Amino acid sequence: MSIFKAYDIRGVYDKELFDRDFYRIARAYARFCGFGGGSKVVVARDCRKSSDALFEAFSQGLVDEGVNVVDIGLASTPMSYFANASLGADGSAMITASHNTKEWNGCKLCRAAAVPISGATGLKDIERIVGEIDFHEPPSGRGLIEKADVSKAYSAHVREFAHLARPLTVAMDFANGMGIAESAAFADSDLTYDSLFGEYDGDFPNHDANPLHVETLAELQALVRANPGKYAFGVAFDGDADRAGFIDEKGDVIPMDFVTALVARDLLAANPGAACLYDLRSSKVCEETILAAGGKPVMSRVGHSFIKAQMRENDAIFAGELSGHYYFKANSTAESSSMATFALANIVSAADLPLSELVAPLRRYAQSGEINTRTTTPPAEVLERIRSRFAGKARVFELDGVSVDAWETEGYWANVRMSNTEPLVRLNLEGKDKSIMETKRDEYLALIRA
Repeated sequence: MSIFKAYDIRGVYDKELFDRDFYRIARAYARFCGFGGGSKVVVARDCRKSSDALFEAFSQGLVDEGVNVVDIGLASTPMSYFANASLGADGSAMITASHNTKEWNGCKLCRAAAVPISGATGLKDIERIVGEIDFHEPPSGRGLIEKADVSKAYSAHVREFAHLARPLTVAMDFANGMGIAESAAFADSDLTYDSLFGEYDGDFPNHDANPLHVETLAELQALVRANPGKYAFGVAFDGDADRAGFIDEKGDVIPMDFVTALVARDLLAANPGAACLYDLRSSKVCEETILAAGGKPVMSRVGHSFIKAQMRENDAIFAGELSGHYYFKANSTAESSSMATFALANIVSAADLPLSELVAPLRRYAQSGEINTRTTTPPAEVLERIRSRFAGKARVFELDGVSVDAWETEGYWANVRMSNTEPLVRLNLEGKDKSIMETKRDEYLALIRA
């Protein structure tokens, strides 16, 4: 399987992905983007054991194309996006495998202003160029490598987003990953924290750095529940800290689309009429909350590159994704897990109710959660089966996979989409009540698995 994925480059180090690959990818990236002598690219890396070697290989590839490298060292992915924009770079590369386990590594590539390069906007071309370059030819130039520290500037930038009405204490699980780099943003603010696993360790010895998996939140939940009344909420960062998962003051998991709804409503109070995006797997609550707050709700595709493009097209102030990515116009339409943490802290600090009670009114519909089905039938045929079954009976659209909106007529909506990397079909469905959800869920699963 190719290491070139839908949104980034990723593979198991020294089995699927090698240092020489990163040297070649860097040269192809430079040629694809048209970087010339004097072009400047930010390169950052996470704390994985293989990241230093991959940084050296990638940087050498850029240097051999005449590109100047700005080495910002160990950094979170949001910090790399900030450095790209704030330093006026021509592009950036973040060496990370995000939430994947320690054996993996990869990179996320951007153009200027932190505009991502995905499979649809250039990764396939870069893969093609890698196959065309004669790497025996002499380097076309000689760039320079300079170091830059953006941590203080990034922290100050994030803290501008904090407007707490009163001091709060929260619990944070850094999972031995790059959330540690984000922690400086909370210094000298009204948000103090107690931390778990706050030492860098690329082996991630305590648990996977993936808050989407509820089992990884167990230690954070235990900390909050062992100290009733102390913490306003808990936050868990993924490996490169571009995602965050939240739990309330009781230790209960807050669905990520509910965080989207809460933050959008709060931001709209100061930005009436603005657009806010939510991905098409999110609860109907997101659309309803944004409308009620006087905003413009915009449904988006899944995937950060699509969401960022849609944000720019709609001049959106905020977007939330069911995977825990939270995007802010104030951060070049890029993710910032620490901004999301401050956003939630702003809300709780100004409320008379605890977070659990702020979330409770949003729990008004029944959600299936994402249900994956491994199928031997080509996924495209499964999608056609869904399309044909419901065409003319409900609103069917194809923003990402096949979506069926029968909310007004039958009290439910559904989305069926293909995995980008595996022979899986993914179902997300929501009903106005549990009975509708379960009936329609079973109907869709029968169609998918027929």
